[in-house]
Amino acid sequence: MIKMVVTDLDGTLLSSNSDYSSKNLSTLHRLGEMGAIRVIATGRSPYSASKVIPNDFPIDYLVFSSGAGIIRWSDKSIVYITELNSSKVQEIIDLFVDLKVDFMVQEPIPQNHIFHYHSSGNPNPDFDRRLAVYKDFCSPLILGVSYPDNATQLIAVLPPNPELFYSLESKLTGIKVIRATSPLDGESIWMEIFPEGVSKGHSVDWLCNYLGDIQPNEILAIGNDYNDLDLLDYTPNSYLVANAPDELKQKFKVVASNDESGFAEAVKKGVG
Repeated sequence: MIKMVVTDLDGTLLSSNSDYSSKNLSTLHRLGEMGAIRVIATGRSPYSASKVIPNDFPIDYLVFSSGAGIIRWSDKSIVYITELNSSKVQEIIDLFVDLKVDFMVQEPIPQNHIFHYHSSGNPNPDFDRRLAVYKDFCSPLILGVSYPDNATQLIAVLPPNPELFYSLESKLTGIKVIRATSPLDGESIWMEIFPEGVSKGHSVDWLCNYLGDIQPNEILAIGNDYNDLDLLDYTPNSYLVANAPDELKQKFKVVASNDESGFAEAVKKGVG
C-alpha cells in the first residue's frame, strides 16, 4: 500500500506555463482523502515556492532547496534544516574564484532566496538571467574577506557541458554535489552544493522516520531531472514524466509529460 506520494514541482507537477492541471489537482485531493501523505520535493527555496504554491495547496509537506529543508504545509513550520559551515563555504569560494566559475552563495534558511554572487566576467546569459530574477535579493560577493556566516548552499551556473560539471565535482570533497538543469533556459547546468547527505531522497527518508517508520516500498515518487535521482532511487515505485532527459528514461518507468498530467497518470498506475 502506498502511504506517501512525492513529486517534483517544476517540469513535473507544474506545466510548462507554471500552472497546475485540473487533473493533477483533483489527484492531490483524492490522495488526501485516501490518507496518503502528499509531498512536493523541489529545488526552489521557500520564497520561490510561495510564488507558485498557494497557501491552501493540497499537500502535507514541502521538501525545498533540493532537500536542504522541510516545511509542514498545514502551519508553514520548518521541521528540518541543514547548513554548510562558513569554513567549507570559504573553501569552495576560493576554488571557484581560482577556476573562474560563476556562482552564488545562498544565505541560511529561511532567507535562502537571498544570495551573494561572483562573476568570472565571461559571458554567461543564464547566470545574468538569475541575477535579474533576484535583483532585489542579491549583492556582489566581497572577495578578500573571509565569508562570515553559514550558508544553505552554493550554486554554480555552468554551460551545458557535463564533462565540465564532472571535472569540477572531482575537485570538491566533504560536500554533496547535485546536478540540475537550469529552470530558466532549460539547458545550462546548475551545480548545487550542500552539506554531505543532502538530497531530496535523504530528506524524504528523514520525513518517513519523523512521521513513523514509512518504508521505501510504501512511497511513490515522480520526477523529471537529474536532481530527482536520489529520490527516484530511494523507492522502487518511481516514475519519470516524458519531458525528462532521454538518458534517465532508461532507468525508470515513463508516464505522460508535465503538460499532459503525467503526475496524475503515475498516481493512477502506482496507487490506483
